[in-house]
Amino acid sequence: MGGNVAPFSLMTYEDARPRARRIASAIREGRMPPWSAAEWQHGMFKGDRYLEDDEKTTLIAWAEEGASAGDPEDAPPVPEAVLSASIGANDWFLGEPDLVLEFDEPYCIDDDVRDIYVNIPVQLTEDMLPEDRWIQSIEYRNGPAVHHIIGGVGGLVPGAKPRIYEEGYGRLLRSGPREIMFNMHYNKEPGPGTAVCSNIKAGITFKKDGDVIRHVTGGDQLWMNPASLLIPAGDPSYSKSIEYEFEEDVEILSFMPHMHLRGKAALYEIRYPDGRHETLLHVPKYEFNWQHSYAFREPVFAPKGSMLRFTLWWDNSEDNPNNPDPSVDVRWGRPTHDEMSQGYMSFQTLDERHIVVGDPLPEDLRSGSDEDPRSRARGR
Repeated sequence: MGGNVAPFSLMTYEDARPRARRIASAIREGRMPPWSAAEWQHGMFKGDRYLEDDEKTTLIAWAEEGASAGDPEDAPPVPEAVLSASIGANDWFLGEPDLVLEFDEPYCIDDDVRDIYVNIPVQLTEDMLPEDRWIQSIEYRNGPAVHHIIGGVGGLVPGAKPRIYEEGYGRLLRSGPREIMFNMHYNKEPGPGTAVCSNIKAGITFKKDGDVIRHVTGGDQLWMNPASLLIPAGDPSYSKSIEYEFEEDVEILSFMPHMHLRGKAALYEIRYPDGRHETLLHVPKYEFNWQHSYAFREPVFAPKGSMLRFTLWWDNSEDNPNNPDPSVDVRWGRPTHDEMSQGYMSFQTLDERHIVVGDPLPEDLRSGSDEDPRSRARGR
């Protein structure tokens, strides 16, 4: 997919043949396909990436036996979905958007910079968006040295896919004129000749008139107190937890843990009011370069009073090949060589709406921010 995390394409035999041994090695070591949820949760999340044991055996044997092309007459047709996923670096994976937000000019990062955080405003004019619209999808096209983006219209982290709101779900984008802020984190190796100028584009498509919004999605950021995060030098399995109590009946839609290079594992558990316990998401091997949002195929009902426990682990030992420096104590910080300790959760209340796109907005949605009023950040 052009412009995103993959360094090369594997759409054709000609693409795959020179990389056959690397493919076999990645499969054997469990690095591919990229998916970090526990094996026992196979089938619980939308878009999960798994290979069955017989599929792994076939691919590894193919690579080890010379990676032959086989008889073209026996090859099945390439699915249309695969063909449509093959796009150029300047194309849109989801098709041409209705609205594109981008910087007035590229932001330039100097030779000596490794990490830098900047807030870049983008003007949303009345001509661009004369009325409030319901978002169908958000896709980012990121430039060089972009580590992650937190924007007024979603965001982007390594390995993330475009955000698509399914039928019946939506997020409201308020009309112009106004300013939308993009919190940018740029990261690169410093040194002579490494300076780069980078731009981003956020492509937004909208729901069509007549579509019905049944749920205005909400969410929470589960923050562990940054001041309390201190990972001892050499510690292979440092952990911290917080708890979150649901104040009303909800259905949980998705989770997304976030750490940096020392991130090791994540766990979301729930204790229901009747005393039952359940593990909702276990990420036994967190991968910084593939930060997934785990969206449940079937929403998880959490009645009022349910307690969510969110636990993270870090590996600050020399056995962690991604560790920038195992000899130092590590605190919370925005640069990649520091650490973070947060998770994201989206949910919906059970009060189903009937909002027809194109009709006047309900009174409670006629003013305010783009976020659902239930969206907030907290940690305990």
